[in-house]
Amino acid sequence: MASGDYRQFFQGLVLELWRQATPPERTAEEAEFLAGAFADRPGARLLDVPCGGGRLALALAERGFRLTGVDQAPEQIAAARAASERQGQRIEWREADMRRLRWRSRFGGAFCCGNSFGIFDRVGTEAFFGALARALEPGGRFVLDTEMTAETALPHLEERVWIPLGDLIVLAENRYDPAESCLDTHYTIIHQGKRETRLARHWIFTIAEIRRMLADAGLATLELYESLERTPFSFGAERLILVAEKRGRRVQG
Repeated sequence: MASGDYRQFFQGLVLELWRQATPPERTAEEAEFLAGAFADRPGARLLDVPCGGGRLALALAERGFRLTGVDQAPEQIAAARAASERQGQRIEWREADMRRLRWRSRFGGAFCCGNSFGIFDRVGTEAFFGALARALEPGGRFVLDTEMTAETALPHLEERVWIPLGDLIVLAENRYDPAESCLDTHYTIIHQGKRETRLARHWIFTIAEIRRMLADAGLATLELYESLERTPFSFGAERLILVAEKRGRRVQG
């Protein structure tokens, strides 16, 4: 997918792939971590961006937070809206570009999970962080959970990987362009005789680059973890969980 153009990616078998890759136990564990990160603001407004099918927003709404989910993919927003209606959760869903969030100091916290980071080049990523920072209240926290950094993705990169996943079979073919720091992954998804292909593109930044872009947007990095158990991050870990905070004094309500 080209920079920022992933609306056509999340449809068809990709939706089934993501559902099978994120079982309820994983969602519960990730939601528990996020609830802990925002524990100093019980009942706060939280922004899930991009929200995908809304699994984490729904889980956090059940824990008493007020959620807004943003995604550019129409099928994802439709799935999220349907899920919240089934579960009786009042969540605001917006189909919008995450680089052009319109809110100002509205949210007590925000999170970007599920390998959604890196879908934009540097200019687009800086625009996303800037829009996100403006949407947060002073003192609001941001959690980034991703495998797509130089320190996590590149040490484990394989050219071809077959992945059995439930009743799906997935072939991931990776090509990394070091001149552009860009990773293209061609997916072939096979399900009950049906085959679909997709291209995913991620720009790969170092953690230092991510921290600098966050700082330029007014977000100070507080913690770097490699697991939901809050293990300090080490090079070669398969996952980065970064916790940042918007500069400025929090207004007590």
